[in-house]
Amino acid sequence: MRILDEPGNAIMRPVVMLVTGAAGFIGSHLTERLLADGFDVRGVDCFTDYYDEQIKRANIRDSVASTRFELVEADLAVDEIPPLLEGVDVVFHQAAQPGVRLSWADGFTAYSERNILATQRLLDACRSLALDRFVFASSSSVYGNSDHYPTTETDLPRPFSPYGVTKLAAEHLCAAYAENFGLPTVALRYFTVYGPRQRPDMGFHRLINAGLGGPPFPAYGDGSHVRNFTFVSDVVDANVLAAITADIPPGEMLNICGGGEVSMRDAYALVEELVGSPIPREQRPPASGDVNRTGGSYHKAHEVLGWAPAVDLRQGLAHQVEWHRHLVGMPAA
Repeated sequence: MRILDEPGNAIMRPVVMLVTGAAGFIGSHLTERLLADGFDVRGVDCFTDYYDEQIKRANIRDSVASTRFELVEADLAVDEIPPLLEGVDVVFHQAAQPGVRLSWADGFTAYSERNILATQRLLDACRSLALDRFVFASSSSVYGNSDHYPTTETDLPRPFSPYGVTKLAAEHLCAAYAENFGLPTVALRYFTVYGPRQRPDMGFHRLINAGLGGPPFPAYGDGSHVRNFTFVSDVVDANVLAAITADIPPGEMLNICGGGEVSMRDAYALVEELVGSPIPREQRPPASGDVNRTGGSYHKAHEVLGWAPAVDLRQGLAHQVEWHRHLVGMPAA
């Protein structure tokens, strides 16, 4: 541990941070933030084939250039874990098999291995360490279709997809290791994260690409379903606060949400406005596992962490649109 001076006080901060899934959408942003804040970071990623490996490597190109970053290519479901944890003070477990629609049928094997087994193996390797915090990336998918909104952490989880089931199982594992071994876990339930580097299978990525000349957007359902969107920098802020905030009860669960709750129909219109052109859409029936609505309360996260979303949907989407324009070599609007 070391002390970093801040105006008027001194705060204990961990020396080495472990980020699993460090080359992914959220993991790469978190890694950059931790490096910018002066921490040493060990990033772990197994570069699965869920989407193009070269996209992930581009995500962490700047981090790899830092002398305070170490990249380890390892699969948490099969490889030896204790060496990854040497000298580590905080674990940010971002690695997962993402997405609802591919988690059915034969696809479930990858979800059970990468979301449940990998989490259990990592927790078990951590239980004998003096960690300051184990921050787990959970999901609003644990709620399913709720009886009321906004959802709170005391609501009964009822996952509507196999993906949601695996994230809830991993949450329960975090709670079990907290209760049995005192492991200081906290689960952050992300609500539809968006922003630059968003995975290519996610809605806003596909929508913006369609508006900038890419393939038509696959529009599932009639556009009436509602989503609570959270900008990636707000999610990163929540992770950092979860790592350094004292007196978080082991096994805590917190909603990380806000900044924009809209119907997909209204989201289509906003993106069309920001890209400056109509977006071609390919209508499809509702997809299995897609809930009608997500919408959470971040009251508890504010109470425990002092966290609140800072970026509204229009601001966040404008940032993501400009990132997409840069990717395809188009001038900024």
